[in-house]
Parts: sequence; C-alpha cells; structure tokens
Amino acid sequence: MNFTKLAEKKKLEHYYTEDPQQQIERIYKIKKHFGKDLFLVAHHYQKDEIVQFADATGDSLKLAQIAATNKEAKKIVFCGVHFMAETADILTEDKQQVILPDPSAGCSLADMANSFQVTKAWNYLEKKYGPDIMPLTYVNSSAAIKSFVGQKNGIVVTSGNAPQIVAWALRHSKHLFFLPDQHLGRNTALQLGVSPGELGVWNPLTETLIAQKPAAVKVILWDGYCSVHQQFTPGQIANLRAHYSDIKIIVHPECSHAVVAAADEVGSTAAIIRYLTQAPAGARIAVGTDNNLVRRLQRRFTDKKIMLLNPIACSCVLMNRIDLPHLAFTLDNLLQDPAALNIIKVDDQTAFWAKKALDKMLTLS
Repeated sequence: MNFTKLAEKKKLEHYYTEDPQQQIERIYKIKKHFGKDLFLVAHHYQKDEIVQFADATGDSLKLAQIAATNKEAKKIVFCGVHFMAETADILTEDKQQVILPDPSAGCSLADMANSFQVTKAWNYLEKKYGPDIMPLTYVNSSAAIKSFVGQKNGIVVTSGNAPQIVAWALRHSKHLFFLPDQHLGRNTALQLGVSPGELGVWNPLTETLIAQKPAAVKVILWDGYCSVHQQFTPGQIANLRAHYSDIKIIVHPECSHAVVAAADEVGSTAAIIRYLTQAPAGARIAVGTDNNLVRRLQRRFTDKKIMLLNPIACSCVLMNRIDLPHLAFTLDNLLQDPAALNIIKVDDQTAFWAKKALDKMLTLS
C-alpha cells in the first residue's frame, strides 16, 4: 500500500459500497503507519465495528482525560459525539488536533440548551434568587455552555461524580441551577436528601419556572433529557421482575426518577461495567443504558445472564453516525489531505472559561 499517494480522493458515499473487510484492513495499516502520532479513542456506546480499532475506550470525560495525558499523539481521532470532541480539544495541548469522523454526530441532550436560552434563564433566576446561585452543567453539554458556567464560577459534573460535586455545590451555594439533564439532576439531588418540594424545573420554551413553592426551591433543573434513556420505563422493570424472581436491575442516572426508584442499582457507564464485572457467575442482570454497550457486555460476560431492559430501544442514532465508512474515509484523508479533516477546534475565549469549569471539577474529583 502506497501511503504517500493514494488514488484520487473518493467521495464518502463510495465507502458505503466498498467491501468492509478492505476498510478494516486499511484502517489497521494506516494506524500502524502513523504509530504514536495517531491516537484513536471510542466511547462505550460505539458499535463494535469502531471499538475494535480503539486505543482507549471509556465515557466522555475519561476519554478526554486520556487524550489530555497523551502528549505524543499529534492527531486524536475521537469516535464519539461533538461535545466530547470539544471537551477533548479543551483539555489537550494546542499542538494536538482532535478529529471527529463525522461532524454531524451531535447530541440531542446537549442541543437542548443553547447560550441564548441559558442566559435568559440565568438572568431570571439571578433576579429571583439573588447572587447566591451556582450553575452546574453535565459534561454532556456544548463548549459554549461549559464556558458560560465557568464565567459564572460554576462547575461541570459527570454521571459518575455528580453526587460528590452536587453535595459540594450545596454546601457552597443556597441555590443550584443544573443543566441540561433534568433526570441526572433530580436523581442526584434526591439521593443527597433534597426533598421533591425543593426542586424546580426551568422550561426553556415557555421561559417559566415550574415549582410547587418557588421560594423553597434549592435546585432548579433544566428541562432536558437523553433520548436513549427516555426509552426505559418502570413497566419494563415490573415485567422482568414478574418473569424472573432472581433478577437485578441496574440503570443509568439519566433515566427518569421513576425508573431509578424501581431499579436495584443506578450508576454511570463505568459503574455499570464494574457492577457486571463483580457480579457472580450465573447472576441475572438487566441493564438500562445504550444497547450497543449492553450487547458488548453480554458477549464479554458469557457466564452471566445479562439482559437488555428494553430490547427494542434504539441506540444513540447520533453516536452511530461514526461508522466504519466514516472512519475509513477520515483516515484515508488523513494521509492525503490533513488540512481537509474534520478538526474540532474550540475558540480560545470559550475554551478558557470552559476549562475553568472543567478544572474545578477535576480538582474536586
């Protein structure tokens, strides 16, 4: 294979008619050609056709941290969604480039809160509750939202450290503004002893605060959610329990509180993997998170009876935009025309404030 001169650049659609095995072999050869100059990471929710090439796998923050500690790689190919690549760019050095195989791989949750909406909400809440209010954003948010939070002396949270970070924030501020995932915020706050009456929901479409007693509110939740985790219901849990008396249920904290309350365990993707790893042989466990990950865990832990909480749930369609043809197309072009790649670059001012919010979290975690 001649790495210096490829054939005339093929259009992306041609990659969907090419033999997948040829693409697989070519990707491995290109990775070998670049060596340590190329670092490829894949999110847990990616399909196996992508994970097979990964130098590292993990959740969004773990991958960004891994990328940030890799000082050798000149190119970091991030097989995830847009906000994850942004976070990686913020945490890596300027000389490193973060590449997203498909820039249209976004996140419906992150897209539910934009800077214009958040600024309007903040102005209302600050006027109502005064200066003693702190913004917290889930890492599943855009760089612009992380930057806003950093400017307001706020902090980023993950599904893994949310209890620790929210507990810290409650000690330092009378009111919290949690965005964009209302379910993670609600589940975490209730776990920490905040009462339902002390929770409010900000509706960005109507620009209103919904609360039983607005004056009593401690935590204001942005009305956002993950489309994948909305597909799990208490009825699915009840149905499995009716059929299997020995079953245990573990779900992601992006699920609704009704689902979390009906489950036996709740945890981030890392916690779910750890739980299944530690479970004894023969254990029957249903998992409520992206089915790409659950099916991979079924193949990994063949001595355990791992089940999908919702077998017909759709995996993240935006995450799945990163497929074998896109990855092959990206790496072919990396050899041919590096300037034409899908480089994710956060502007300096946005990155500065976003990094303040991220660094505050990393210091506390």
